[in-house]
Amino acid sequence: MLRKKNTAPVVLAVSSGGGHWTQMQRLAPAFSGADVHFATTDASASEQVGAHNFYVYPDANKSTPIRLMLCVLSLVWIVLRVRPDVIVSTGAAGGFLAIRIGRLIGARTMFIDSIANARRLSVSAHLALNVADHVLSQWPGVAAKTGAEYRGAVI
Repeated sequence: MLRKKNTAPVVLAVSSGGGHWTQMQRLAPAFSGADVHFATTDASASEQVGAHNFYVYPDANKSTPIRLMLCVLSLVWIVLRVRPDVIVSTGAAGGFLAIRIGRLIGARTMFIDSIANARRLSVSAHLALNVADHVLSQWPGVAAKTGAEYRGAVI
């Protein structure tokens, strides 16, 4: 993807609502200097992102196949509209899907598994191991036995 020289990198930060969103908000200072776009399942979260671009996609999981297809279509639209250089996700299914879609257009990707997963990776993080550039666990023991990376905890 060709960008004008000296332009800010475009970051798409994707997470489900609740704890996933809270962890993403704690990471937000790391995106300083970037053109940041946030995507989540909770429309009310728009109040927390200030002037940044904000998108909503349907919450879904493997038990809700129709909603999962709507989620995929929404995320395809978001990724193609934003054209991110980097996609960062704190989970869950939508984050994995955004990373999968983003890899198809050459985006660099990182999946950060929830701090709640102290014994094993989430299903989404496990799937991301085969797709994302980096998958991080917030627990050193989980990282050691799964092949994920450990770089500390968000919370």
